[in-house]
Amino acid sequence: MAIALTTAALVIILSAMNGLTGVVADLYNAIEPDIKVMPAKGKFFVADADLMQKMKSTQGVAQVAQCLSDNALIKGNDKQAIVTVKGVDENFITVTRFDSVIKEGSYLLKSKDTYFAIFGRGVANQLDINVNNLIEQISIYSPKRGGAESLNPDDNFNQKFVFPSGTFSLNDDFDFKYIITDIDLARQLFDCKQEISSIELSLKEGADAASVQDEITELLGNDFIVKNRYQLNDVLFKTLETEKLWTFIILAFILIIATFNIIGALTMLIIEKKKDIKTLYYLGANNKLIRNIFMGEGFLITVIGASIGLVLGLMVCLLQIQFHFVTFDDQYVIPYYPIDMQLKDFVWIIGLIMLIGFFAALYPVRVFTHNDFVHGND
Repeated sequence: MAIALTTAALVIILSAMNGLTGVVADLYNAIEPDIKVMPAKGKFFVADADLMQKMKSTQGVAQVAQCLSDNALIKGNDKQAIVTVKGVDENFITVTRFDSVIKEGSYLLKSKDTYFAIFGRGVANQLDINVNNLIEQISIYSPKRGGAESLNPDDNFNQKFVFPSGTFSLNDDFDFKYIITDIDLARQLFDCKQEISSIELSLKEGADAASVQDEITELLGNDFIVKNRYQLNDVLFKTLETEKLWTFIILAFILIIATFNIIGALTMLIIEKKKDIKTLYYLGANNKLIRNIFMGEGFLITVIGASIGLVLGLMVCLLQIQFHFVTFDDQYVIPYYPIDMQLKDFVWIIGLIMLIGFFAALYPVRVFTHNDFVHGND
């Protein structure tokens, strides 16, 4: 039972952590592309038609979007905030799944000559923005580039106006930092006639992201940095993987403690069967045969305990997936605790249990089945 419960805990906890990692990855999929191209030096670069065509024709690339991002000051309802304004073109919605994280309003960035913006929920709350208010505009300010400074502070800034069309919610890093608008407005705001800050790509289904990334890196040379989605958020994903590893190690130590049951059970069994062992010796059995008998006993304890634990853990995970027993309140991004069972985790768990069970059985068997112990005084 000790082995079964520990094994079940390993299955459940690792599957839950896989689920959380998957949820985080899905959330970042909504705003981060499969592959992102950025300049190695400076903020902006010019992507001419020839460069764009080369990337579009790269095998495995589905869609290509141009983006222009920089910091700006926004004002509304007598409040202000420093944010990152991200201007995107019409392909952005196909490169990412940004529409899936819009909580209020709709995905609208431009209508004729009127510009709109989608605000992070944190920014919207800071400025008391109402997406249903189509009368009051939000002001966006950015320093002018390359011009002589004027004595009038207003002349040193570009000012643009947008209507709020929606709010999105991803996490605090994005909700309190970003607003999304049309790339034409961003170019006017940041004095970038042709420059952009990044090219974002989505891949075709089944495409090998690593090979596509390598091909684009070779195509662009050293003037650009090419990153995939995980490299864009490497600290986050490495932290999640590290947490999972340490959780596995901690539970492995608990499993080691649980296997002391095997040591105790085999020790008591050998002592109890001391006369039977002696009889087997007299009948011609050698140490190897006797040890194999008790090693088999330890193997059975380990296998049966591990099997019960795997089935128990699998059942709990399936019940959570099907019926969502563990839920969250409305403040969380997901309504219930996610579960993602992966075959590699089961392989690691089984391998660890078998290894620990083997050494746990080996010690009492080797110590208590030698000739001096069996032929000593009863």
